[in-house]
Amino acid sequence: MREYACDLHVHSCLSPCGDDDMTPGNIAGMAVLNGLDIVALTDHNSSKNCPAFFRQAKAQGIIPVAGMELTTAEDIHMICLFRTLEDAMAFDEYVAGRRPKIRNKPEIFGHQTIRDENDEEIGEEEYLLINAADISLEEGWREVISRGGVAYPAHIDRPANGIVAMLGTVPEDPPFTVFELNDAANEAEYREKCPVVRNLPRVVSSDAHYLWNMSEGDFKIPLDDEPYSSALVRNRLIDWLLGRPTPGKGTDPNG
Repeated sequence: MREYACDLHVHSCLSPCGDDDMTPGNIAGMAVLNGLDIVALTDHNSSKNCPAFFRQAKAQGIIPVAGMELTTAEDIHMICLFRTLEDAMAFDEYVAGRRPKIRNKPEIFGHQTIRDENDEEIGEEEYLLINAADISLEEGWREVISRGGVAYPAHIDRPANGIVAMLGTVPEDPPFTVFELNDAANEAEYREKCPVVRNLPRVVSSDAHYLWNMSEGDFKIPLDDEPYSSALVRNRLIDWLLGRPTPGKGTDPNG
């Protein structure tokens, strides 16, 4: 059992609101500087920079998680994380077919650049990624779960696209197993406000759009990592987020 410092909500330069310096290589490098062990790349409605991030993370000794911040039809942000890169890219293809085809205006919203394993630009997403997809909260959750991943509401303590701001609470259906806070200081307030999350574990993530916003290793999850491999750790992480294993002896991630 080892405690892994995690940041499970980071945007790259593919997100229009992400800084151009948020390349896969720079994210992996900043993760090392900040003492992070596990980082999830979760761009808006796309996973197209995850392949490059996996290669950069491997080079830097960081365990990468391929993911996405899905904007549902209810305009709610939901974190979607996967066990394998292949599962994430399959979900990316599914979401791409349900996104509105509204062309991006880089001069207004920012560029949406796709990078290769050397951080070189190899393309730009043509359609704006921050619009809501034609996928309900329940459907999105179900699609992620069917691919062996985990989906949970992002930054429930924020007014912009947070599930509580949009619905007034966290609903019982779909049956989320974890929730995300942007600020750990808000935990007691939201556990009191939302009965569904009172007994759920929480994660605290940066939602970083700039390198200097990335977490500095404060949030940790104890994971059984023997016999060690990055794939095993990633699987243990997803299992923990799904509520399957017990944390065991170690730092209480809700403490």
